Amino acid sequence: MGNSKSGNVSKEILEDLKLNTKYTETEIAQWYENFKKQCPTGRITKEEFQGIYSKFFPESDAQTYAQHVFRSFDTNDDGTLDFKEYIIALHMTSTGKTTRKLEWAFSLFDVDKNGYITKAEVKEICTAIFKLIPKDELSGLADDENTAEKRADKLWNFFDKRENERVAEGEFIQGVLENEDALRLIQYSPSK
Repeated sequence: MGNSKSGNVSKEILEDLKLNTKYTETEIAQWYENFKKQCPTGRITKEEFQGIYSKFFPESDAQTYAQHVFRSFDTNDDGTLDFKEYIIALHMTSTGKTTRKLEWAFSLFDVDKNGYITKAEVKEICTAIFKLIPKDELSGLADDENTAEKRADKLWNFFDKRENERVAEGEFIQGVLENEDALRLIQYSPSK
């Protein structure tokens, strides 16, 4: 009965996605239909993901950020995402403040996947985030965060760490949950 709406999505994946995302069964079925059209193999490559992600930010350079997002969701390091990974990526990268989204954000910032974030990694991701911001919005940024370096410095200061120290996942989540500015700095939400 449920599969009539969901096309070829397995009942197990459908139930898992309904439980772990904000999407309805109908929305998941629509996403799946589109996914299968664009990715007949059932897997999406990093390049295909970058192309799709770039459409969400037509006025920006989303390539670098998309690479980091892809890395954070390609948990088996096979260079592709299946439908479930893709939908979870879309869900997790939408704005929000849940602990689960912050766990994902930590994995995004943990570029070398060693379980810690360094200031260099914060700068790398802030640089990628900064490329998402359209040029006409840059002039509206506060003086202490109008470059990727300043944004990285400001974010790093929230964790009260020295230049060469590192932040563990729990510290990261707690620091962001306790500070709205830190939450704002780890993401970019288009103003329109």
